[in-house]
Amino acid sequence: MDHTRLSDGRRGASRRGGTVGPRRGRPALVLVAIAFGVIMVGLDATVVAVANPYIARSLHGSLADLQWVTNAYLLVLAVALIPMGMVGDRLGRRRLFLVGVVGFALSSLAVGEIGSIGGVIAFRAVQGLFGAIILPNTLAILRNTFPPERLNQAIGIWGSASAVSIAAGPIVAGALVEHVSWESVFYINVPIGALALVVGALVLLESRDPHPRPIDGPGLLALGAGLFCVVFAIVKAESWGWGAASTLLLLLGGLALLVVCAIVERRVRAPLLPPALFRRRSLPLGTAAVTLAFFAMFGVLFFVTLYLENVHGYDPVAAGLRLLPLTAIFAVAAPLGALLNERLGPHVAIPIGMIAMSVAFGLLLTLRAESSYVHLWPAFVLVGLGVGIVIVAASDAIVASAPPTEAGIAGGLQATGLQVGGALGASVLGSILTTRVGATFVPALRSAGVPFPTARQLGAAKQLVAQGLAPIGGGEPAPLRVAITSASHAAFMSGLHLALLVALIVCVATAVVGAFVTRPVTEEDLAHAR
Repeated sequence: MDHTRLSDGRRGASRRGGTVGPRRGRPALVLVAIAFGVIMVGLDATVVAVANPYIARSLHGSLADLQWVTNAYLLVLAVALIPMGMVGDRLGRRRLFLVGVVGFALSSLAVGEIGSIGGVIAFRAVQGLFGAIILPNTLAILRNTFPPERLNQAIGIWGSASAVSIAAGPIVAGALVEHVSWESVFYINVPIGALALVVGALVLLESRDPHPRPIDGPGLLALGAGLFCVVFAIVKAESWGWGAASTLLLLLGGLALLVVCAIVERRVRAPLLPPALFRRRSLPLGTAAVTLAFFAMFGVLFFVTLYLENVHGYDPVAAGLRLLPLTAIFAVAAPLGALLNERLGPHVAIPIGMIAMSVAFGLLLTLRAESSYVHLWPAFVLVGLGVGIVIVAASDAIVASAPPTEAGIAGGLQATGLQVGGALGASVLGSILTTRVGATFVPALRSAGVPFPTARQLGAAKQLVAQGLAPIGGGEPAPLRVAITSASHAAFMSGLHLALLVALIVCVATAVVGAFVTRPVTEEDLAHAR
């Protein structure tokens, strides 16, 4: 333990008039508190997919409503991460973490109690705001609790907590909605939040920037509006189309606002995103590695889940259990990534992780509609292993690139990369799959012996085919039904293979980017070395 750092923290708490108990600031206990907060947010990222059909039936929600149950959370979370990291640097990370935990738990309770689909969407947005308060400040607290030589291991455990919650999400949600109610999927955050609040209040030391900068209003407005436009365009592109005027206008408008933000940041005395942070190449390159790794993983994970549920007919819980090799190995891979990062550095660890993912996607390219589970689990293991290594190594490089006073901003950048990467992966790879399905479905029907007029009529149902479903109503003759099922699965697999190929190319490119990421030697590192 770094006794100098700990005693300084306690003296700081005393100067602020607080009472510091014997457990306050102990790294192991700090990790426990942080883990509860991360688990709460991680669970909510995956349970809603299982709960959505039950929400629709209970509250008479449409497909568009269900999209907003997910998108409202994603939009607010992605837009608010960097500003909330900055607020934590200014007002105190411990304070913001505890506020976020309480707010997230109460808004989760409200989602279950509100009784209307509009209310669920509104409180999902509130959940996103409090999730954005929690996530960047967890990394900032670790940055200010652990000495540089132990920060890498702490981030590994942080990654494991996130992985465990993601892995457990679909299984827990499936059991709850089947045996209790869909509302219980959100109620579970209340006891977890209570644990995070109690442990956090007892063990976390307060930390903040001792010389806070004035709030950069114009930069904050431009950044928030730009991120909102970009993320909104991404999540709607699959339904609008990437070439639609509305999609292009939002994307271009968002990018223009981000350019305005960059110009504003260069001219103000106290910028929201200090340019000095980006002069350390590991921060932008580490953020790019995190974004691209989650682009590949979340995009493919979504469509492999469709493959399990709709091609092989598994229910969500059964599909979640079959994804455990991916999500569970992620929890093991995070400490392994910390060890590799410590021994070899991120410029070696990140390429190793991305090569593992590349091999996994290469294996999945051999997948067929009739493939057994034996063809899936080795690739799942490699994806989980690769992502776990990359996230820990890149996150450590990102957070270590920032001084402790700006750790919240660095944490916000890391978390924003995760969210934007996941949204991009699902939308871009989803569009690739859907486009490929549209191009191959009718030819596949013709190859299966379906007459051209019938094939052309069925081609209008390509949205169902993109989900791996055969668009049949039950009245067709058996031979035609078999032909349609075979063709729809063939078209889906063709789209899935193309999406996997794009993900593989992204992984190889990210391995190259990762070779240039280093863990910077800061003045703090040199002080500890002495």
